[in-house]
Amino acid sequence: MNLPVALRIPNPKDFWTGVIFMTFGVAGVVLAREYPFGTNFKMGPGYFPTVLSALLAGVGLLIVFRGLFRSGGAVGALAYRKIFLVMLGTVLFGLVLRDGGLILAVLSVVMISAYASSKFRWGPTVALAVGMTAFCWLVFVKALGMPIPVLGPWFGL
Repeated sequence: MNLPVALRIPNPKDFWTGVIFMTFGVAGVVLAREYPFGTNFKMGPGYFPTVLSALLAGVGLLIVFRGLFRSGGAVGALAYRKIFLVMLGTVLFGLVLRDGGLILAVLSVVMISAYASSKFRWGPTVALAVGMTAFCWLVFVKALGMPIPVLGPWFGL
């Protein structure tokens, strides 16, 4: 379908990416209204998701404007395999964390998600997975003291 020149979007990839960001941002703000917001100094449970979602919507708006005023590439074919692998890694992380522990969950999400890339290589991916696992252990278990099992019941611990 050929649109008139005035209705063509110079950079449809950026435009539609911005629309997706704005949609998720607005949805997050609407869903976070269910929780008390609080103040800047005494934040309620709705503060962080509202602010983060509003920032996401703002970034989306900037990307939409960039898509309207700068030329760029067209939207390509939907990468079903890559979407499936990233979603699989995320879902597996949630399912494995409690019983398999942090180490197995982070290793699996990084390895499976990285496999979605056309530039996947074993060496750098394993190094990234080990580094991310160590980082998550340091931040969430040691620094923040979150009660996340490092090795879960699947390992007899």
